[in-house]
Amino acid sequence: ISLAISSLLLKTSFAFTICSPSHKLTSFIHRPLTGSIAPVPVPATVTATTSATASHTSTSLNMANTRGLEIREEGATPKAGGMTLYIKAGPDGTSPGDCPFAHYVRMVLHEKSLEYTLIPATQSTKPDWLVDTYGGSMPALRHRQECYVESDAIAQYLDFFFVEPKLSPYSKKETGEASECTNGFFPAVARYLKHTKENEDEVELKENLEAALGKIEEFLGREGKTGGYLVGDGEEFTIFDCALAPKLYHLSVGLKAFKDDAVDMGNEFPLVKKYMDCVFDRDSFKDASYPEETVVWGWTNARGE
Repeated sequence: ISLAISSLLLKTSFAFTICSPSHKLTSFIHRPLTGSIAPVPVPATVTATTSATASHTSTSLNMANTRGLEIREEGATPKAGGMTLYIKAGPDGTSPGDCPFAHYVRMVLHEKSLEYTLIPATQSTKPDWLVDTYGGSMPALRHRQECYVESDAIAQYLDFFFVEPKLSPYSKKETGEASECTNGFFPAVARYLKHTKENEDEVELKENLEAALGKIEEFLGREGKTGGYLVGDGEEFTIFDCALAPKLYHLSVGLKAFKDDAVDMGNEFPLVKKYMDCVFDRDSFKDASYPEETVVWGWTNARGE
């Protein structure tokens, strides 16, 4: 962070540009807001922001259209500690819920060895400031006096300021290719798992999911890939793996629970299945995970059952 940016910290409104993991420059406008904070025992104001100039792109790791990304007013470089992560609660109202985006953020926190307090919340137990300022959006990372929402924005914030280990070590071309191969995957998963009728729509939704899986299968089998992970040569675990692994977990559980394993991952998509085994065995995935029963509970609600 340059001295020029540091000097802007004294102003009440400023633009901040950072380089995302896909190496695309994204600009944000900082507009401090204040409000009552509870129940976290920290100072009684929170600085919040909106993204006024961000534009949408196809990459799943673009911070456009997110709220909460900002420069800390107390200094240009945030320090570890004082982190609280609010996530969707499970069926008991207190344990971690089934949100794959919260799972993604927790994987990044684990990979960075960052300590944080985890607070699963229901609609009725979310703090007022989170509802009033951020519409109750979760996951939400409270870092001392600021709050960051949307999983991609949180993950990039953590990877930008807490560098070791770097979870975006590859080139713009390599990350762009990984983004393209996973684009549209989770919407296809969600549409298929939520569908409850055996009809022509079911067939079409299954075919759409298989097409999305086929893109990932082909990408994992590309020439020059030597490691087990997604981006570049596959040797380095990245933020893309943190994002994709929880979605594949939901697919795996949902196929078994609701679709009688209609998609045979082992036979139809062996490279995706091998990738799943690899990332599911990582400590960060296991540490942030939740029981299959919780996944089934979440999708049962989504299916209206």
